[in-house]
Amino acid sequence: MSSNLHRPSRRGLLRAGVASTFGFGELARAATRWDDAAPARTQAVIQIFLPGGLAHQETFDPKPYSPLAYRGDVKAIPTALDGVRFGSYCKETAKVADRLCVVRSFTHGEAAHERGVHNMMTGFRPSPAVVYPSMGSVVSHELGGQRDLPAYVCVPRPPSVYAGPGYLSSSFAPFGLGGDPASRSFKVRDLDLPDGVDGDRFARRRAMLEDVNGSFLDSVDADEVGAMGDFYERAYALLESESAKSAFRLNEEPKKLRDRYGRGGAGQRLLMARRLVENGVRYVTVSLGSWDMHQRISRGMSQQFPAVDRAFATLIADLDDRGLLDTTLVLLTTEFGRTPRLNPTGGRDHWPRVFSVVMAGGGVKRGHVHGRSDATASEVEEKAVGPEDLARTVYTLMGVDPDRTLLAGGNRPLQLVKGGRVMREVLA
Repeated sequence: MSSNLHRPSRRGLLRAGVASTFGFGELARAATRWDDAAPARTQAVIQIFLPGGLAHQETFDPKPYSPLAYRGDVKAIPTALDGVRFGSYCKETAKVADRLCVVRSFTHGEAAHERGVHNMMTGFRPSPAVVYPSMGSVVSHELGGQRDLPAYVCVPRPPSVYAGPGYLSSSFAPFGLGGDPASRSFKVRDLDLPDGVDGDRFARRRAMLEDVNGSFLDSVDADEVGAMGDFYERAYALLESESAKSAFRLNEEPKKLRDRYGRGGAGQRLLMARRLVENGVRYVTVSLGSWDMHQRISRGMSQQFPAVDRAFATLIADLDDRGLLDTTLVLLTTEFGRTPRLNPTGGRDHWPRVFSVVMAGGGVKRGHVHGRSDATASEVEEKAVGPEDLARTVYTLMGVDPDRTLLAGGNRPLQLVKGGRVMREVLA
């Protein structure tokens, strides 16, 4: 680690070391907090990730006056913002547009799925030399967890390796729920002792690991941590905290509210995200659907997007009603956009040169449209925004210094963000 970071003791390494074998990732750091480097305007982030590449033309940047081969079947509908239109698949989201900030000028140069995901999860262009940490893992590293909860959770599971810790320790990997909250049999993994684990033995093991004088733990070399029953030490804080376990229980939500979000995957995942940030999780990534629609995009959008539209609009309204929107940054992101012209099969192909990202809450302006694409949604016309700008803005709002330097493998110093600028035009 670099000299400007606190170096944990071996006891700290045991509590924050390798945990992926048991799926706990970040749990050991749940009770550890790092001092904030700067005043924070955002207490939590919900990043909604739409894998495959959502079409901006069908959603947040329709072009009703472009030729039919470009605009497709989508209709442009009015929103709660005067003069701003969304695609007709965004019927519910249009009603809360006055609480959103829509960036219509997002751009990067990567048309391959995995490279686009790396851009949007990390804020970095892909490199053959290093895998960068996701924004969620950086927040986990810099701020730690609170209230016995992981700092970083993925619902239902990490959507990609690039949602993980990259060159950071696996201690900062996300905690994945392990199942879909919409399933009737849904149960968050690891919230109870596994079958065959004796509770008394568990308690004795923890007592041993928490040797009163610390001599036992501090005498252990960090390389031996993985062989020391780290499952028991890591799991204990969450397993013994009823309030922490309660954060994952959707059945404690009113039935009417669960219905309002929608009982499908989109609705219950976003409701879970709201519940988690309300209880103290700092960063939640929710993955929804598959948007790589090379054929019959109208059919694909009509089948998938209404549930996302309903759940997203409900999330924004629900956060606002609870007084949480101003301190919770919501991001609706994807890998890249889709080609401006429909292909012969009625689909759209990969297009990273311009697409849309939606932001809300957490210090961002309400009812704002940033940037513009050209008449056919082919290129950025003004106020281009890239992944590094988004990452720098997110970290700044969270009170994390984006110029902080960490050490990657080989003692290579790397900044949390390379280049970019804070998107001050979108800040409230």
